[in-house]
Amino acid sequence: MSTERSKQRVLFLCTGNSCRSQMAEGFLREFGGDAFEVASAGVDPIRINPLAIRVMAEAAVDISGQYSKSVDEMTAGHFDYVITVCDRAREACPVFPRAARSLHWSFDDPAEAPGAEEDRLIVFRRVRDEVSAQVRRFVSKIDRQRNV
Repeated sequence: MSTERSKQRVLFLCTGNSCRSQMAEGFLREFGGDAFEVASAGVDPIRINPLAIRVMAEAAVDISGQYSKSVDEMTAGHFDYVITVCDRAREACPVFPRAARSLHWSFDDPAEAPGAEEDRLIVFRRVRDEVSAQVRRFVSKIDRQRNV
């Protein structure tokens, strides 16, 4: 079996593909290494939020080279996991008939945080840390399954 075939293919989905799904993509690349092929997309994609890039850099994960993609670009692909990271994407997400498993992780949208930039950064950092913890649990679970 080739290395490419043994990789778990994971797609993270959210509404805008600007914060949560981008964070999840960056963390899975960081924590999962070569064991995963990862992408993210949005139901209604917009540019990556600069505050998401900033708080991820604080966690030593560079997502500045990532870009927003439409879910329409991904529907023909095969994924081992399609993971929605917001409730709106879960409701509006097209069916991925070639996805082995669909999961839902609900995170607040930091882009909707009100207030001054420092107040908004607090929300971005909280969501970043929640996404980080969830991705770590996911990687650990997949590692355990591979070792059974």
